[in-house]
Amino acid sequence: MPATIPSVAFVGGGPRTAGILERLAANRPEMFARPLAIHVIEPHTPGSGRIWRFDQHPGLLLNSAAADITMFTDASVACEGPPADGPGLAEWAAGVLDGTLTDVPPLTSELQGQLHALTGATFPTRQLQSVYLEWFFRRAVAALGPDVRVTVHRDTAVRIDADDVATAGGSTGAGGGLVGYRIRLAGGGTVAADVVVSALGHTDSLPDEASAGLAGFAARHGGFHAAPSYTTDVDYSALAPGQDVIVSGMGLAFVDLVVLLTEGRGGRFQETPDGGLAYVPSGAEPRLWAGSRRGVPYHSKISSTLRGEAAGDPRFFTAAAIQDLLAQHGELDFRTHLWPLIAKDAGYGYYRELFTGYPERVGIGWDEFSDRFAGLDWYSPERERLVLESVPDPEFHLDFEQLDHPLAALEPAGPEDVQRAVAAYIEHDLRLRTSPDHSETLALFIALLKVYMDLGRLVPPERLNARSQQAVHGWWHGFFSFVDSGPPPQRLRELLALHRAGLLQFLGPGLEVTADEASGQFVAVAAQGGVRVAAKALIEARLPAPAVAGSTNPLLQHLHSSGLGSEQTVLTADGLHATGRLLVSTANELVSPLGEPNRTLFAVGPNTSGWGAGAFARPGTNAAPFRENDALARRILDLLAEDPGGAPEPSGVERSGVEAGAVPAAAGKAESWNN
Repeated sequence: MPATIPSVAFVGGGPRTAGILERLAANRPEMFARPLAIHVIEPHTPGSGRIWRFDQHPGLLLNSAAADITMFTDASVACEGPPADGPGLAEWAAGVLDGTLTDVPPLTSELQGQLHALTGATFPTRQLQSVYLEWFFRRAVAALGPDVRVTVHRDTAVRIDADDVATAGGSTGAGGGLVGYRIRLAGGGTVAADVVVSALGHTDSLPDEASAGLAGFAARHGGFHAAPSYTTDVDYSALAPGQDVIVSGMGLAFVDLVVLLTEGRGGRFQETPDGGLAYVPSGAEPRLWAGSRRGVPYHSKISSTLRGEAAGDPRFFTAAAIQDLLAQHGELDFRTHLWPLIAKDAGYGYYRELFTGYPERVGIGWDEFSDRFAGLDWYSPERERLVLESVPDPEFHLDFEQLDHPLAALEPAGPEDVQRAVAAYIEHDLRLRTSPDHSETLALFIALLKVYMDLGRLVPPERLNARSQQAVHGWWHGFFSFVDSGPPPQRLRELLALHRAGLLQFLGPGLEVTADEASGQFVAVAAQGGVRVAAKALIEARLPAPAVAGSTNPLLQHLHSSGLGSEQTVLTADGLHATGRLLVSTANELVSPLGEPNRTLFAVGPNTSGWGAGAFARPGTNAAPFRENDALARRILDLLAEDPGGAPEPSGVERSGVEAGAVPAAAGKAESWNN
C-alpha cells in the first residue's frame, strides 16, 4: 500500500464498530474503490469490547433469546446500502455444530455444551455472545477486501489533535483534502486518521455529588458503598457472609448483582418435585434488601407465541402522522403529541391479539372494535368506554399508568405486606409472560419495540422541546426497558427462590436512602410500606448516567474540554440543564460549543444525544442501529471519495503482523488484520 492513503479510526471496538465495518464493506464497491486504512482502538478484544468481553462470570446471561439476536443488516432494514444476510446467534451456533462455519476458533468444552443445548428460545450466556461478536468482527474485516488494511490497537485513546489549522466546524485542510487527525494513545503511540468515529459504548463516570457523599460516608464509618457502575466490574469481596446490604435499583444491573453474590459465591438452584425452584446456599452470601422507584424488578421476557393476527406495522405512530404534527407545530412535545400515538399503537397491537386470539374473552368482533378504536384518542373517555363495553374482565384492560407504577395503590399494614405484595407481583408477571394463554403480553412487547425502533427515524430530535428531550432519554427509555428489556423468566424464578430462602428481602416502591452519622449506617425507607432497614453496605445497582464532563474515559473528557465536542443542554423551567451527553447532529457529527457540526468527527452510542438503540437486534425488524450504521458508513465513504490525498502514516506504531482471526495481541500492542 502507498504510504499515504485515506484512513478512518474507530475509538472503541465493540459491536457498534463491528456493525459499521460491515456496512463499510457492503457499500464500498459502489462508493469507494481506492485502498483504505482502518484503525480500531480498543483495549479489549475487538468485536466484543468491554461490555461483552469473554472474561465475565460464566453464569451471566443475555436478556434476549438466541433467535432474537443478529448483527447482520438483513433485507428488512430500510437503508441505501445493500443487505448482507448472515446467521444470527441461533443459526451461527447451528453452523458451528454442523461444521458449515469453519472460521470459528476452537471452543472450550463448556461452550461446546452450550451450543448443543442452545435453541432459539434459549437465553445464551454472555460468554457465548462474546464469541459470536468476535467472529462477526473478523468476518466484517475479511469482507472489506484485500486493499483495506485494518489495524487493531490494544490501547486507549486519550486525545485527538488536528494536523491542519481548522475550526471545529471545518473539514478541509489547506491542500483541499480532509483535515488530518492524530489520536494519542495511553501507551504513547499515535494513530493518524482523516475521519474519526467515537463508538465507546457504555463508559463509567465519576460519582455525582450524591454518590460521592455516600462513598465518603462509607469510608468514614468503615462501611461499603458501590456507586453506579457496570456490575461485573465492581469488587464485592468486602461484603461478608450474612451481612445486610441495601440495594437501590431493581433493573438488569440488580439481576446481575444477585447472580454474582449468590451463584457467584457457590450457591446453586435446584428444581423441586412440585415444579418449583429452591436455592441451596453456600453460606457465603450476604442478605440483600432491594428497592427502587417502582419497587419491583423489570418484567420478565416472554415465552409465549402469538395466537391471533400477525403483528403489523405501526398504524398510528407513522411517518405521515409525524409529518402532520411537524407541519402544525414548531416544536413537538413528547407527552402531548407523541406519547398518545405511541400508546394508541401499542394498545392497538395488544387488543388485536386479545380479540383475534381469544374471542371468548371479548364481547364484540375485532373488525367492529378496531373500526371504532381507530377514530378515538387513547386518553379519551370514549376509548375507555369502548374497552369497558367490549372487554368484560378488567384484568385484560391495558392501563399504561398502572403498568408503569404497578404498586401505586399498595397500602400495606406493615413490612410483611410489602414482602407478600412484591412476591405476588413477580409470580403474577411470570404467569402472564410464560403462560401460553397470555400472548397479548407478547403483542404489546412487539408493538412497543417497533415504535421504539421507529422513533429516531421519524422524529427529528431538534424539533422536540427541551422537556421532551429529557423525557425521551429518561422516562420513555426507562419505561420501554421496564416492559420490553427485562431478564429471562428463570431469573425471576430465582429471585423468588432467594426470597423464600431469606437471602433477598423487598423494600417496596419509592425507596429513599440516607446516611445516619450517629449510627454510621445507611438507612433505607420506602415511601409505601413502612419498611426501614439500616445497614453498613449500600449498592447503587444501575449504570452510571451519561456525564461527558465527568466521564472517567479520557477521550470523552478531551472531546468536551478541547472544544472538538460539546455537551447537550436543554432549557427547562429551572434554566439550562446539561444532559451529560455529547451533542451530535442528525448525521452523528460532533457539534462544537458554537453549534457547528464537524464533518469528519463522528460519535455514536449511549454517551451521545442521538436516539440510540443498542448495537445488535432482532432479525427482520428494520432495526434502528443497522439503519444508522449504514447511513454513517455511506457518509464516511462519501467524505473519503472527496479527499485527493490522505493522512500520512505515523511512525513508531508497532505492528505485529497478526492475521485476521488470530488470537489478539497483549494490551498496548497493535495487530495488522491483513486480508
